[in-house]
Amino acid sequence: MSAFEPSVEAMIKLWHGIDPPNDPARRLAAELEQTIAAFEALRGTLAFEDEPSGFEVALQATKEPA
Repeated sequence: MSAFEPSVEAMIKLWHGIDPPNDPARRLAAELEQTIAAFEALRGTLAFEDEPSGFEVALQATKEPA
């Protein structure tokens, strides 16, 4: 168990007044740590103006006929 999981449990206890109910809740907290780390790894790699290369194509493909 990393230091992240006890801090998530403490925040849940503080904000909601409940203890983590079961092992699946603890596993989800561990997955949350991985998700946050993945987003942090992307920080600074895209500018706000960047868009996925296929976005315009997907937009045109879903456009209603005139």
